[in-house]
Amino acid sequence: MNVPTMSELVAAGESPEILFWVGCSGSFDQRAQKITKAFAFILNKVGVRFAILGSEEMCNGDPARRAGNEFLFQMMAYQNIQTLNNYNIKKIVTACPHCFNILKNEYSKLGGNYEVIHHTSFLQQLINDGKIKLKEGGSFKGKRITFHDSCYLGRGNNIYEAPRKVLEALDAELVEMKRCRSNGLCCGAGGAQMFKEEEKGNLTKLMLAATDPAFKVRVKTVRHIDWSENPKRLLFSSSVV
Repeated sequence: MNVPTMSELVAAGESPEILFWVGCSGSFDQRAQKITKAFAFILNKVGVRFAILGSEEMCNGDPARRAGNEFLFQMMAYQNIQTLNNYNIKKIVTACPHCFNILKNEYSKLGGNYEVIHHTSFLQQLINDGKIKLKEGGSFKGKRITFHDSCYLGRGNNIYEAPRKVLEALDAELVEMKRCRSNGLCCGAGGAQMFKEEEKGNLTKLMLAATDPAFKVRVKTVRHIDWSENPKRLLFSSSVV
């Protein structure tokens, strides 16, 4: 699979349509890496010219800022902004709601002004434009899928429909949790909480909020749910994808 870096394209005298911001999870977490690879595969398949920063991409600084280390956040942010501006980046697509939020809403105050798109919105546009055509009777046909609204994607940026439209295109049955959209529950991993030991709270509520004991979840916070040692999780015949 061809995944060019910005430095490689610049050396060849080329420029991409979009920069794919991979993020820490998409780079280092084994399950999130599957999302990264799948999205890159789709971009290659439909002929979207894209690039990544590769080793030049730093953490966006969100965990540092949420944990109260503003100095560290600004160090990271300014370095990323300098890199992005040096490459004259205009449009960024990312699969991480935290990366999406901070690049879109907080980097602009430090001199980083970009069009930032969440990958579900980008995929929905590709589907609407006919660039992605899904075959009937795929592996998700007949499956019951529910979607967990990440805080920064939903309440933070009012993106609710795009992920659901993409899931509906899979010819699956989309089932909503009892707590969803603007009334959805935080997974408990934001604000640098993912680096702490698990506490009782929203994860249990999230699982008990499902409309059916057998369900699939497509969720940004897959790591937090998957790492949980909550015994109630064993009651569910579920798959986190």
